[in-house]
Amino acid sequence: MPTPEFIVSLRGRIGNDLLLVPTVAVLARDADDRLLLVQDQETGLWGCPGGIVEPDELPADAAVRETWEESRVFVELTHVAGVFGGNRCSGTYQNGDRLAWVATVFSARAITGVPSGDGAETLDARFFSGDEVATLPLKNSTQLFLEGSAMANAGTYFEPSSWKP
Repeated sequence: MPTPEFIVSLRGRIGNDLLLVPTVAVLARDADDRLLLVQDQETGLWGCPGGIVEPDELPADAAVRETWEESRVFVELTHVAGVFGGNRCSGTYQNGDRLAWVATVFSARAITGVPSGDGAETLDARFFSGDEVATLPLKNSTQLFLEGSAMANAGTYFEPSSWKP
C-alpha cells in the first residue's frame, strides 16, 4: 500500500504541509552477506525496504511487513541498527507532499522469498554485494543508514546531540 489511509486522511486536512511521521527501514542480508535493496518506483533510486509505521503497529512488525510488501522477502530482525532523523530524512514527493521522518533502522537476515518489486512502490528488489552497493544510485536516507550502521560497529547508532540550553 503506497500511502496509508491515515496519511491520506491527514493530507485531506493539511494539504501538502510538512508532516512528521515514524518510519522503519531494514538492512537485510542474505546468507552470502549481500544487502537487500529495493528500487523506488517514483525516483528509480535504490533504498532499504521500509515505510511508515501504522497507528497501533509495533515498529518491528512494520519492518517485517514493509520488507515483505516491497521485496517479497521474509526477514528475521536481529537488532536495532540505529535511529535516524534530521535533514537527510525529509523530502518532497512529486505531488508536492512534504514529509519528514524519524526512522528506526533494523538489521535483519533474510529467511525466505525471492526478491521482486511490488509494481506499486518498487520497480525491483535484489541482493547486492558491498562493491555493487557502492556503484548504485542510492536514496539519501539509505546512504545515511549505511554510514551510521557501519560507524556503530554492531551497536546502535544515533547522531550525538548538539542541543544546549
